[in-house]
Amino acid sequence: MIPELLSPAGDRECFDAALMYGADAVYVGAKDYGMRAAAKNFDMEGLHAAVSAAHAKGVKVYLTANILPRNAETDAFPAFLKDACAAGIDALIAADLGIITAARRLIPQLPVHASTQTGVVNYETARALYDLGVCRAVLARELSIEEIAEIRAKTPPELELEMFVHGAMCMSVSGRCLLSEYMTGRDANRGACAQSCRWKYALTEEKRPGQYFPVDEDEDGTYILNAKDLCLMPYLREIRDAGICSVKIEGRAKAAYYVAGVTNAYRMALDALAADQPVPDWAEAELCNVSHRPYTVGFAFGPRKDLIWHEKNGYIRDYEVIGIVQGWENGRIFISQRNRFFAGDAVEILMPQTKPLCLTVTGLQNGEGEPIEAANHAVMDCSFLCDTPVPAGAFLRKANSK
Repeated sequence: MIPELLSPAGDRECFDAALMYGADAVYVGAKDYGMRAAAKNFDMEGLHAAVSAAHAKGVKVYLTANILPRNAETDAFPAFLKDACAAGIDALIAADLGIITAARRLIPQLPVHASTQTGVVNYETARALYDLGVCRAVLARELSIEEIAEIRAKTPPELELEMFVHGAMCMSVSGRCLLSEYMTGRDANRGACAQSCRWKYALTEEKRPGQYFPVDEDEDGTYILNAKDLCLMPYLREIRDAGICSVKIEGRAKAAYYVAGVTNAYRMALDALAADQPVPDWAEAELCNVSHRPYTVGFAFGPRKDLIWHEKNGYIRDYEVIGIVQGWENGRIFISQRNRFFAGDAVEILMPQTKPLCLTVTGLQNGEGEPIEAANHAVMDCSFLCDTPVPAGAFLRKANSK
């Protein structure tokens, strides 16, 4: 059996990208109770519409309610849950034991998934959650594949196991970090993380005020808490064989292009696994064509020492999105521009489940059909020649100059 591909969506644009590029299920947050307060998230009307669109394609939708709620939020949870269920969600993702038990009591027919925030690192915890009525455990990122296989062997087969295989990692790995709240008053456990672990740090000494001593031998200081990004695409077979039923991509705060590119790559990898074929080289390469930090396999093969990226705080961005495809007709592709580009530029088009299309911009016209040399106005309509039909919603991109 091939694991489910579970993609993130922080807004409707990302949600549509996940559907278009091959997700089997999408996880989203509402305006309350989710661990990504900075994302746009979904109001109940938007959630209704998104679930309907997903179900029309045979795709499931899981709603996060994975904060650690205070009393007032606990009081309001029954009304929230009722509205969410009316939208047609397929499961609730929760971390707090009170929320889990309340959900099981209030709407017992709704499947509940235990969030990675619950910190499931052993089979006894997984069994206990199952006894509470949880049907799926999202395992902690600290686990090795070998440990996951043991959990699978020692838990009821009806309990599904899910794991993160790609995306950003908190320096606390499975979360419950207090650094952001301590330094900024923004509680990471309530979705408002200030990313304090990504900041640049140095040592100071009490009797030498104003003197900063780098923790690492680097003239630019060090990022001692700045975790690399997780990438386990090369090990999907081992993950499947360990008993994982769903592989999860992190990124509810990421842009639609990120969701599209990573979902597309893992869709191709899982389809290759189903056919017992190697992953196409271009699909693996796509993971480096989205914004990312250097990759690591995390703890998949035991404790490691290469999880922290000391060099800098930013991302690797080799490509930028320059437009969204609006349609194709009679050998011409129509674009809504996002970043400027010029006639003669070498560009690529990211499309679902196919190798990116490479071409040169020729016959560039504005929205009125007049010849132009540059598309340099934000969100302007334009078009250029393209022999290959391209679906609406595909991403036009260009390599960044080195």
